[in-house]
Amino acid sequence: MSLQMSEAEGAVKVEEWQQTFYAPDSGIQSGATTIRDEDSVSASAGENATDMEAQYSLTRAQRVRAAMFPETLVEGETALTAHSNPDQPTNVQRLAEPSQLLKTAIVHLINYQDDAELATRAVPELTKLLADEDQVVVNKAALIVNQLTRKEASRRVLMQSPQMVSAVVRAMQNTGDLETARCAASVLHSLSHQREGLLAIFKSGGIPALVRMLSSPMESVLFYAITTLHNLLLHQEGAKMAVRLADGLQRMVPLLKKTNPKFLAITTDCLQLLSYGNQESKLIILANGGPESLVFIMRNHNYEKLLWTTSRVLKVLSVCPSNKPAIVDAGGMQALGQHLTGSSQRLTQNCLWTLRNLSDAATKQEGLDGLLHILVSQLGSDDVNMLTCATGILSNLTCNNARNKALVTQSGGVEALIHAVLRAGEKEDVAEPAVCALRHLTSRHPDAELAQNAVRLHYGIPAITKLLGQPHYWPVVKATVGLIRNLALCPANQAPLRESGTIPRLVNLLLKAHQETQRHGSGAQQTYQDGVRMEEIVEGCTGALHILARDPINRGEIASMQTIPLFVQLLYSYVENIKRVSAGVLCELALDKQCAEMIDAEGASAPLMELLHSPNEGIATYAAAVLFRISEDKSSDYRKRVSVELTHSLFKHDPAAWEMAHAAMPLDPGYIPDDLDAVYPPYGYSDLPMDGLPLDAELHEQYMPEMTYDPRQVYPNPL
Repeated sequence: MSLQMSEAEGAVKVEEWQQTFYAPDSGIQSGATTIRDEDSVSASAGENATDMEAQYSLTRAQRVRAAMFPETLVEGETALTAHSNPDQPTNVQRLAEPSQLLKTAIVHLINYQDDAELATRAVPELTKLLADEDQVVVNKAALIVNQLTRKEASRRVLMQSPQMVSAVVRAMQNTGDLETARCAASVLHSLSHQREGLLAIFKSGGIPALVRMLSSPMESVLFYAITTLHNLLLHQEGAKMAVRLADGLQRMVPLLKKTNPKFLAITTDCLQLLSYGNQESKLIILANGGPESLVFIMRNHNYEKLLWTTSRVLKVLSVCPSNKPAIVDAGGMQALGQHLTGSSQRLTQNCLWTLRNLSDAATKQEGLDGLLHILVSQLGSDDVNMLTCATGILSNLTCNNARNKALVTQSGGVEALIHAVLRAGEKEDVAEPAVCALRHLTSRHPDAELAQNAVRLHYGIPAITKLLGQPHYWPVVKATVGLIRNLALCPANQAPLRESGTIPRLVNLLLKAHQETQRHGSGAQQTYQDGVRMEEIVEGCTGALHILARDPINRGEIASMQTIPLFVQLLYSYVENIKRVSAGVLCELALDKQCAEMIDAEGASAPLMELLHSPNEGIATYAAAVLFRISEDKSSDYRKRVSVELTHSLFKHDPAAWEMAHAAMPLDPGYIPDDLDAVYPPYGYSDLPMDGLPLDAELHEQYMPEMTYDPRQVYPNPL
């Protein structure tokens, strides 16, 4: 009984023990086997680790194999992909990249070889089919050849077969089927992307055939033809002459009536390539209405590349004396002026060069107010090319045009030009046209006096006088001397001009120029330096001193520099204008009694008597005034003899006029104006000096997605 109770109590205790959170019983009562906890955990972990390692090893192999050789995976087998940052590839991905590239290259090589072998076998048969009399056969053959040109390997095989290229050219020009012509033109277009293909087309007579295709009614044929010709003109030696001989220009100019801007961009670039440096081509473009069409494009299109290529054609044509007025009459100045404020630097620069070339033919052109305002604003640019063009255009447009002079003056042009002169420093390309423009603004228009004062008020006189110093660049000196003469017409400028050292510099220039003319003697042989006749410097300096001598203080300074003997000697000059200005300055100096005596002592009476009979009214008038003034202190017989001579020479048709002149003679006879403004430069910009200017290298970018171009040769600028 006690034993049963003991067993029952043991079972209860075991049950109670098992209900605790510790562990199963020790097995004393239940008979269960027991092990230590740490042994159980260790065994379980070991089994799991073995399974996981096997699974991981298998997955890693699959991943590497899938990454490097995905085609080896069994169908349905997938590799676990590692999630990683695309910017930080895993080691497997890094390892897989070169192997994939190698595999791709091998595949391409195999395919390339296959394509080449296929084309090599097909070329002879296709060449025969392209010459078949059945147009359907020719069409199918052209279609197949066109498909072959889309693969690089087969394309190279085709271009290496002169017979094939010739067959394509013949098929294109002989067929009446537009689709066949399109396929053939497409073939030539594809071949023209390699130099070997260009040479094959050129040798097979492809250029005349392509030129004929420019009259095709199908737009795609037109595009293929003009693009292929463009590639030939760019890269194939002899192509330009071949296109000209095939009447390519006569076919291209009418294409400017098309509306597709990309097509027009290629066409205009072809025109530029053909006309650059070839006068005959420029005249052909003119005869076919090219200037009008080009100006229309500049006025009505906004595709930058088209505007740029068109401006380059106009730049080439703008140096042609025949094309220049045609462009101006078509509204070229206004059309080009529209693009001076755009964002395209290359377009702006081309338009400026073209405007500069055209400007000497546009001095009478109306409707340029907006252009003049823009040019004045561009005088503030730091770009030397822009400054050179802006000053040159303003110089020409203000030449003998009172309205333009007044407009530029009222727009602050005087101040802007002075600042341009200050910034130009030793850059003659800026200084010369800027000074010429100032010379125009300070004479012969209602606001001339305003401009003369503006030069002084904006501190321009010292800077202008400085241009007379060494070293001499004679075109700048010539322009500066003329400007100083105009400035001296304003009484308020006389003292500032004297204080800036103008008079001794003018006298030194006069002496130097006169010595140069004396070295070469008189007569037909004239002395040139930097393209300027020294006789012009003599005339200009003497004329400026003439106006400066109106001021009594200036008059004394001029006389004190021993200039009177030189002025008297100049009365014998063979140049009529030099006689006039020398007589004029002597007329001013003779107002001073001491100077009059010096003039007489130098023997001026004899040449002055001769000049009384000059057909030039200005010369005769000045000579008479000087003779009268130097005779005032002479004997009555001498004065009477002079009076009779004056009466006979000047007033033989109206004796009563001499009495009136006799009473007024002590007064200043006035300044007789010189000739009209000179255009800068006198004959525009010829091909030679223009082509000598530097231009950045121009890169022909692609006009259509499939077109590729090499960098073009550098063209000297401007065109």
